[in-house]
Amino acid sequence: MESIEEKVRLVQSGEIGHFRAIVETYQKQIYAYCCRLLDSEHEAEDALQEIMVKAYENIDRYRPTFSFSSWLYKLAYHHCITLLRRQKVRARAYRLLRSTEAEKSAEEIVSDRVFGEPLRSALLAVKPEERNLLVLRVFEERSFQEMADILDMRTDTVKKRYERLRRKLGKLMKEREEGEECGRRAKSWTIRN
Repeated sequence: MESIEEKVRLVQSGEIGHFRAIVETYQKQIYAYCCRLLDSEHEAEDALQEIMVKAYENIDRYRPTFSFSSWLYKLAYHHCITLLRRQKVRARAYRLLRSTEAEKSAEEIVSDRVFGEPLRSALLAVKPEERNLLVLRVFEERSFQEMADILDMRTDTVKKRYERLRRKLGKLMKEREEGEECGRRAKSWTIRN
């Protein structure tokens, strides 16, 4: 059985039929990664297709200085960050044009049930770059070295940013819990009086 690196070399040499095996190997992982970053199954499906097309078009640029998997995740990361930035601009424009609040989408309802509101809230409370660190480390179980390769950073920098993020999330979760506890106390107080 050929390794992924061997299949990549074959595709680079013109045997494009091997790209299908590469897609089959990584499509579930990249989809899950995109889904967590974009917080939308539909957008993750579209992103997956676009990322695989980019990977095919740019496979000649891949050099085995680090793993193909890290290279592919790097493509996915940059693609998702671009999409998130566009979403942010669109959301601002939409809020300016409409003053009413929209209903939750089906993807948001599923996401709430699958990931749970506390985790989802914590992920959405941090910047996309920070969310990416968490997704790569926790959900994708990437090593700090792989994360450094994907993000074009030094390993020490990735470790420091991840540790800062852990402290930040801990603080956010603690504040949320205290706020909920305070809300429960206030509610019980008003009921008794």
